[in-house]
Amino acid sequence: MAEQFGPLVSAHWLREHLGEPGLRVVDLRWYLDGRSGREAFESGHLPGAVFLDLDRDLTAAEGPGRHPLPSRKQFQEAMRAAGIDPDSRVVAYDDMGGFSAARLWWLLGYFGHPAAAVLDGGIQAWPEPLERDEATPPARGTFEAAEPDRSLVVDVEQVKAGLPGVLIDARAGERYRGEQEPIDPKAGHIPGARNLVWRSLLGPDWRFLPAAELRRRFQSVGAGEGSDAVMYCGSGVSSCVNVLAFELAGLGRARLYAGSWSDWSNQALPVAVGAGP
Repeated sequence: MAEQFGPLVSAHWLREHLGEPGLRVVDLRWYLDGRSGREAFESGHLPGAVFLDLDRDLTAAEGPGRHPLPSRKQFQEAMRAAGIDPDSRVVAYDDMGGFSAARLWWLLGYFGHPAAAVLDGGIQAWPEPLERDEATPPARGTFEAAEPDRSLVVDVEQVKAGLPGVLIDARAGERYRGEQEPIDPKAGHIPGARNLVWRSLLGPDWRFLPAAELRRRFQSVGAGEGSDAVMYCGSGVSSCVNVLAFELAGLGRARLYAGSWSDWSNQALPVAVGAGP
């Protein structure tokens, strides 16, 4: 593909290219509060989009944390079922600016497929009517997942040993500070981690902030140019927004602690509370 693609596309770009051979649009709406992404999809989705379920399709049955990374075989099967081929350009969207869609963007890169993007602004940015008819299942794809790029992840042992760069917690401030914890067994954060909430990297319209502002926000937590940054959140989903924003800021490719707080807090490991690292 001669044209540079991703990691973001605008609704204008997608409207101009929708229906082109090799372009696949994936609805990845998923909610912490128990709402059904499938029901949201059925109530209205982008034309031609297919739905993937984060828990079923993009999460392993076993592994560290609530959303263990899928195996190569599982991910390849999910992509083929979604009609994705080796040369497909994939656009993922949700309704929270990439909160869950960035997980697919990240996983595609992890398994060696660089032609992936998130729809900037999500479904709210789409200027045309949504489809509400039952989606026709796509023709089965021929996607080939490469061996995962382990350089993009860290595990709990690496975090315990002390990372050379900056560890960034993408969760809401009250969870980072330990004031409340609605999901995991302990409240607080990994000692030494800085807090940069994923939502703070997006504007009120759910679009990513300009690159210069993203750089400023990362620099405010000690992650400037050349930094070795590692992102985590509750279970390795919303922190993919931070990884994407780090790249958009021109700061390189951050790594992901995939098990995140749901892994750390379920072990006999130290916990910090309060506003500081």
